[in-house]
Amino acid sequence: MEIVFASRHESNPLEWVRALQAALPDHRVRLWDDEEPSGRADAAVVWAPPAGLFDREPGLKYLFNLGAGVDALLHMPGLSDRITLVRMEDGGMAVQMAEYVLHYLIRESRDLGRYAAQQAQARWQPLADIDRSAWTVGVMGAGVMGARVAQACAALEYPVAVWSRSGRPVAGTESFGRDGLADFLARTRVLVNVLPLTGDTRGILCRSLFQQLRPDAYLINIARGDHLVAEDLLACLDEGRLRGAALDAFSQEPLPPDHPFWHDARIQVTPHVAGASLMDLTVRQIAGKIDAVAQGQPITGIVDRARQY
Repeated sequence: MEIVFASRHESNPLEWVRALQAALPDHRVRLWDDEEPSGRADAAVVWAPPAGLFDREPGLKYLFNLGAGVDALLHMPGLSDRITLVRMEDGGMAVQMAEYVLHYLIRESRDLGRYAAQQAQARWQPLADIDRSAWTVGVMGAGVMGARVAQACAALEYPVAVWSRSGRPVAGTESFGRDGLADFLARTRVLVNVLPLTGDTRGILCRSLFQQLRPDAYLINIARGDHLVAEDLLACLDEGRLRGAALDAFSQEPLPPDHPFWHDARIQVTPHVAGASLMDLTVRQIAGKIDAVAQGQPITGIVDRARQY
């Protein structure tokens, strides 16, 4: 097979090409060149690929995404129905996302933010001991990422529930399906969003949803910026409906310097770093799938376009 690597976000794409070629010695891997396209590629490994990819590589049969979210790819002009879209199933992202969520969960539940403020005032004032039963965690999304996040929280003895369209069970947690959203929200104080972005989930983090959470709730969004209605978040913070939020993804990235999120002490902003695809693990996963495809074997991670993930 001939594989083209096409990403507008990698500072050193040749490093990826060399790593993929070393892992795929029986195939040819090359870097995308919009000036000298070959038109012979069977597969492409991509992240935010150039707009002309499909026109210049009309023979593509497989598209391997370097991330778990494929919403941007699904809306690219020229994406043919005959191209099989394959998402990254982990690539080292799941454990990083679990670390990110645990950081903010522990920061809030153990009052570490308040202790930091007290330190700035040279103030010695022990606060109340933690009551884990008051810090119920609700994870939206039961895929590889969501399950890892939920189990990491449960391992520290926080009460954890998982909500997904399918109601897929996650060991050590309570599971809710599509019809159980209201019950899921009513028992949740720390809401973690790990959902894929689809037509059904766009804008799901909104006022009506926040109003169903337990009082003094906290939001952690490590999925997509378009899940969140920014104005509703700010309003619910002002009204005291939410205590704060940790946000890693935004509708516009980079987040504009004048955006109110930057200057709101109740909101923690990170630049879409909660879970990065680690090269070694990512290359190993993609190479294994390409070899399987070449041998006519089935692979996992194929995107269902009807469900958009």
